[in-house]
Amino acid sequence: MQIKIKKISVDSRIPTYSHECDAGADLYSAEDFLLPKDSVGTIPTGICMEIPKGYVGYINPRSGLAAKYGITVLNAPGTIDAGYTGEIKVILANHTDRDYQVLKDDRIAQMVFQKIEYAVFTEVNDLDATERGNGGFGSTGVGTGGLWE
Repeated sequence: MQIKIKKISVDSRIPTYSHECDAGADLYSAEDFLLPKDSVGTIPTGICMEIPKGYVGYINPRSGLAAKYGITVLNAPGTIDAGYTGEIKVILANHTDRDYQVLKDDRIAQMVFQKIEYAVFTEVNDLDATERGNGGFGSTGVGTGGLWE
């Protein structure tokens, strides 16, 4: 699949794959950005892209940022629809009690592209019976090591 990329500034970074078999392409910060403790910030990447119709780009956290620094993508995965051609921005959350400095060209997230199916919705009066039925949150049980027990 080919993705057309438009740089907003000459020194913006095009996404890259770190390893041959990686699912996610790294997205880079287009500027220095201070992400204060317990806060959320929107980080520009300095690029726009044209995702082919029938595909979607999902913005996912980088595991190293999450594990080492408590930094993650807030709305993971962020959904970039094929029809959107504006600047790609990443909503980062700092879940720590320390400020985090994002530097220009830091890898801040990764994008995974997937083929999608379009649903056709049909209104009905009843749905087929299933074993689960309308059992919602926690209906299959919860772990035994809860923090509040």
